Amino acid sequence: MFKKLKSKFKNNSFVLNYSRMWPFVKPYWGRALTATLITIPIGSLDAIIALSLKPFMDTVIMDQGGSTPFNLPLYTIPVFIIIFTLIQSTLEYTSSYLNTWIGGKITTAVKQKIYGKLVTCEPAFVDKNSSGFIVYRCDSDPNLACSGLLTNLKVFTTRIFSSISLLCVLLYTSWQLAIIAIIVLGCSLWPLTQIRKKIKDVMAATVLAGGAALTALNETFSGLKTIASYNLETNQKQKFAEVLRQIFKFQIKYTQRTAWLSPMMHIIISVGIASTIWYGSYLIKSGTITSGDFVAFMTALLMLYTPVKNIGKNFAAVQMSFMAIERVFDFLEMKMSIEEKKDAVECPEIKNKIEYKNVNFGYTKEKLVLRDINLTIKKGEKIAFVGNSGGGKTTLVNLLPRFYKLTSGEITIDDVPINNMKLSSLRDKIAVVFQDNFLFDGTIRENILLGKKDATDEELQTALKSACLDEFVSTLSKGLDTKIGERGVLLSGGQKQRVAIARAFLKNAPIVVLDEATSALDNKSEAIVQQAIDNLMQDRTVFVIAHRLSTIQNADQIVVVNEGRIVEQGSHEELLQKEGAYNALYMAQFKSKK
Repeated sequence: MFKKLKSKFKNNSFVLNYSRMWPFVKPYWGRALTATLITIPIGSLDAIIALSLKPFMDTVIMDQGGSTPFNLPLYTIPVFIIIFTLIQSTLEYTSSYLNTWIGGKITTAVKQKIYGKLVTCEPAFVDKNSSGFIVYRCDSDPNLACSGLLTNLKVFTTRIFSSISLLCVLLYTSWQLAIIAIIVLGCSLWPLTQIRKKIKDVMAATVLAGGAALTALNETFSGLKTIASYNLETNQKQKFAEVLRQIFKFQIKYTQRTAWLSPMMHIIISVGIASTIWYGSYLIKSGTITSGDFVAFMTALLMLYTPVKNIGKNFAAVQMSFMAIERVFDFLEMKMSIEEKKDAVECPEIKNKIEYKNVNFGYTKEKLVLRDINLTIKKGEKIAFVGNSGGGKTTLVNLLPRFYKLTSGEITIDDVPINNMKLSSLRDKIAVVFQDNFLFDGTIRENILLGKKDATDEELQTALKSACLDEFVSTLSKGLDTKIGERGVLLSGGQKQRVAIARAFLKNAPIVVLDEATSALDNKSEAIVQQAIDNLMQDRTVFVIAHRLSTIQNADQIVVVNEGRIVEQGSHEELLQKEGAYNALYMAQFKSKK
């Protein structure tokens, strides 16, 4: 059984994280390489400014002799500094533009890949994860992973080449001072090795808290009428305030575990600068280095150390990006319990029967919902399932289109196990009308055509008429092109049901599943929808889950399911004569009407 998706943080290396993203980077590798190569001169040009100060200091300020490169006039040094800075700034803009362009493309590709995975997830995934958690994983993580990928790559490559060039200046001006600088640099970077393990549990909790906030917003949007009718405004505000309090708590924990990095590195680097000044003064007095050497060295050292002091924040952001990358690929690589076999076959046209053979099922391993289910449904039969709420009726029919994986046993169509069939082929043979049918934001036409996208106008009109929807559509100024709002909010319950039935008509599947399709309707709407359902059931094999027994008296078989077991089976008349569970249900409803 599918296990709840959790945020997992593995000790993946820098190379591994970027290698996992390579398939998404590959289509744009030329631009990505250009953006990366541009960082080489961006970083390397830092050294020129520091190095140019040596001849200027020795020749002009201290009058200690020396010459400029290529014996150029001294006044050219400030000019060259400006020119190099302009070049560096231009390259910086170009790199930022390319990274933004590539980052947007990669983010789009990753989100498309994640959405492709999401739409193929089994219903158990939705059952066991909140909407906010799923949205957070599918939207926020790709943004953080992709933007962090290129931004951090740019920062690191720039810093690497800047550091290399500045270290060369340090070694060139004074190898003695350079040794001190390198030792201090190594000590200042050591705390970065501790950051990942300090923030991984906080980040996991932050993801869950962020998902909870999105879930609360989704629930509020969908349940606004319920909130208003039960005066739940204060209650919901308190619940949301608690969610925000949790998010704030994790933000503070994150700050507590990362904010010490920059001050710690600042202290270590300050010790290095003080040591360099102290030892540098001694070297100048002893004549080992010139004042120009020292000024050039200190300039290069400060240019090297300044970004290092702030790298703690950047490195924490890098780790967050890496963790987001890992969560993205945890989701993409997640194994489903329902998988199509490599040698799966097409679902055959039903010629004889559908069978449930010793079927057992549980949403968890610990508790079975269905036990020892054995059923035979002949082609063209109407079979109805009745029984107590929570007895397993809906679960039983949901196993036919393989919404869930059987714990044991098998279901066959003409003796071919459905587990051996291609999922798309199997589900193409089944049309489902739920109690609360989902309609997409758009028009009536668009929602009906989901049953068959290439349907002709004649087929569409036939579906409308069969679903008893034609008269209603004719009263609308825009007809089939009328917008129905998100989840069909602008339609009544009966109208939504008839749109769903028209969609099922257009699909023209040989198997129809009706999951309490009229239980939530008033008597007038039920009568219209029932007529549409009667039209839909003609010449098809039909599975009906019914609450109102008056709607299934003409079924070929009525199956009573209680506590996950079949307790009675037969026609309406046969079951009444037994005076068992069905008779008790029927009499209870009959008396309630009186």
